[in-house]
Amino acid sequence: MSAEYPLEELASLPTFYHPTVSPDGSRIAFYYDESGRNELYVQDLATGEREQVSSGEVPRQARHGIAWDADGDGVLFHVDDDGDEQNDVHRFDLDSRENEAVVTNDGQSHFMDVSDDGRWLFYTSTAEGQMNVHRYDRESGTDERLTDYDRPVFTVELSPDGSRIAYATNESDDLDNRDVYLADADGSNARNLHVGEDGAEAVPVDWCDESSLLVFDNSPDLGRSGVYDLDTDSVEWFASEYEEQPVASLAEDTAGDFLAIRHREAAVVPVVYEDGEARELDAPLGVASFPGEESLVGDGTVLLSQTTPDTRTELLRYDLADDSYETLVDAEYGDIDPDAFADCEYVTYDSEDGLEIGALHYDARDGPAVPEDATDVPAIVMVHGGPHAASLRQFTAYAQFLVSRGYTVFQPNYRGSIGRGREFKNAVHGDWGGMEQVDIREGAAWLRQQEYVDDDRIAVYGGSYGGYSAYCQLTMHPETWTTGVAWVGITDLQALYEESMPHFKTTLEQQLGDPEENAAFYRERSPITHVEEMTAPILMVHGVNDPRCPVSQARIFRDALEERGWESPEDFRYEELGEEGHGSSDIDQKIRAYRIMAEYLEERMPARAMGEADD
Repeated sequence: MSAEYPLEELASLPTFYHPTVSPDGSRIAFYYDESGRNELYVQDLATGEREQVSSGEVPRQARHGIAWDADGDGVLFHVDDDGDEQNDVHRFDLDSRENEAVVTNDGQSHFMDVSDDGRWLFYTSTAEGQMNVHRYDRESGTDERLTDYDRPVFTVELSPDGSRIAYATNESDDLDNRDVYLADADGSNARNLHVGEDGAEAVPVDWCDESSLLVFDNSPDLGRSGVYDLDTDSVEWFASEYEEQPVASLAEDTAGDFLAIRHREAAVVPVVYEDGEARELDAPLGVASFPGEESLVGDGTVLLSQTTPDTRTELLRYDLADDSYETLVDAEYGDIDPDAFADCEYVTYDSEDGLEIGALHYDARDGPAVPEDATDVPAIVMVHGGPHAASLRQFTAYAQFLVSRGYTVFQPNYRGSIGRGREFKNAVHGDWGGMEQVDIREGAAWLRQQEYVDDDRIAVYGGSYGGYSAYCQLTMHPETWTTGVAWVGITDLQALYEESMPHFKTTLEQQLGDPEENAAFYRERSPITHVEEMTAPILMVHGVNDPRCPVSQARIFRDALEERGWESPEDFRYEELGEEGHGSSDIDQKIRAYRIMAEYLEERMPARAMGEADD
């Protein structure tokens, strides 16, 4: 039985990224790749007229967001060198269609905010070492660093009158801690607002008005929203039985009115708080997202992105007054029948120590390639990255691609995943390569309990931390797997630390400890240390410009396999992707990646009759 949709068609379906409302609320700007390449588009909200305004000036990779300039005549975006993430900030003028470099330096820079008069551009950067707040004066062309912390600074929010900034960093001895700070716009008079307890994470999200901040905190374990009153230094908390994160304040005169998202069993539900009371918006159970404070149109409507496991993402304009909405950007399916995509079910299982683990289960018998009464179906455990991320009830092209090829897909949310509170998320700290890998291994055990799954054909696949997990599984739990795929993964933790950017070094210290004091632990939890235990073949894929997990990580492992006497392609396959960093949204690169995966699985763990060709 052949798949109902070809590889190239699926990989080429257009996708939009980072929608944001113009300052006057009349237009939206977003990245879109319907031309075959990522480009900048502008759409009129009144007429629906959409126009591609760039022609190759913006990056092929849509990893980093965009923002309107203060005057609404230009769009700010990030530019790097073929995915190396050493971003500069550029401005695309919508009238002249010219691209201008605004902030250029040798570090990784992230645009944060711009003053209403357009003069001051606030951004975070590693240009002078650790990630700190910088301010660029567009009148004089001068740049100044506003903060000088030893640990990275996140999430800079400029007050409505432009006189103050709020940001998050950590000066505590507890590396898991994060606090909200308030300072004058030039960085002076900084003070810690002490929003949460020590060891918890607190972050400023948006200004409600000149005297109050919308904040996030997870002191009680589950994340919650709060409004911090700067006049009284007190917080009004809005907590629920689920993990929540605030997104944007709705109005300056009603501090208790804001947008939030709620995590529930691998779903992300949109929520509006009105007069302090929460209401879930009328959206299908899946993954909803508001594009931050830039989602407010200004007439009681907001931008809302919505997707489910079997429906691709569409962009809505949602009316909060009556729960009606109009579609601004439709989900495109090309010649593919949308009904051919498989839904998933949320399941739970117990790990070795009894901890309940949630997971998403895509049954290949619900897809186009496998009959409903099939037995001996191969399965793939797809491991998410992070580790502080999650597999969610959203359209995942790789999952659908694998299901269409006849593979059941199982996505475990191992300890370390988000959505279940601080304790569950931080359980991986000091234990990389430990119990979270047992959680993943036990996911394969759950699959073996399903009568339709072939016990002898179960693979592990993941990217980034998921790639690290694939390497860990094949070296530390080799008896579990038929084969594995490691995409931009980690193999040597000590080498990773030495090559990391300053803010990534801080993350590794937080989650693994000091690399000198804990050198033995770094070695023990590195897959390269256990390469001699590996028995199953592996596909390794890595971008040559990856700054998060450098390509040297894959090369180290490849060389170790060759030293063992393993040969390519008989015992393993190794692919380096040029002009690519830590993954890619570029369609040509996605097509290449799908083909590499399809060819490898067809060779090592075929799920269909041999000889069926991909279109």
